[in-house]
Amino acid sequence: MERDARWYVIHTYSGYENKVAANIEKIVENRGMQDQIFGVNIPTETVVEITEGGKRKEVERKLYPGYVFVKIAVGMDNDDMPKISDESWFVVRNIRGVTGFVGPDNRPAPLDEDKVIEMGVESRRVEVSYRVGDMVNIVHPSFEGFTGRVESINLEQNTVKIAITALFGKETITELAMDWVEPLE
Repeated sequence: MERDARWYVIHTYSGYENKVAANIEKIVENRGMQDQIFGVNIPTETVVEITEGGKRKEVERKLYPGYVFVKIAVGMDNDDMPKISDESWFVVRNIRGVTGFVGPDNRPAPLDEDKVIEMGVESRRVEVSYRVGDMVNIVHPSFEGFTGRVESINLEQNTVKIAITALFGKETITELAMDWVEPLE
């Protein structure tokens, strides 16, 4: 059972990301730390490269070279700030290729949940009750009070394109997260 856990970023030597991630997973399994370290992630994207001969080749690239994301159980310190256990810190920090945690004074600082989604570390599946062509309310603070028509829905990226009628009747297409939009009642 997963306790309260947060994503942390660790800095690695360039090119060591996969080796560090594999070593973390191996140590977690060998030491039985599945209740302290829940996951390791290296966000990637698939890019199509065109070689000199005009051939197309799909290549997977790291979104954040030199960084590995680790989901670690947290407790609270005296200031009610999330804190990882000394054992988790020691295990991760002493893996070959790790230079340290990202955070002030090399102390681990957890990522905000919104940042985790935005950076592609963890995805969130959003189920919606609207379809292309439906009118919707926008609940994002930047567009609060606006309505629009759904132009397209991208299930892979959890985004939706909305045609918003702005001032003077001009229509603007805006891409928003799916959960920033709700059906018009």
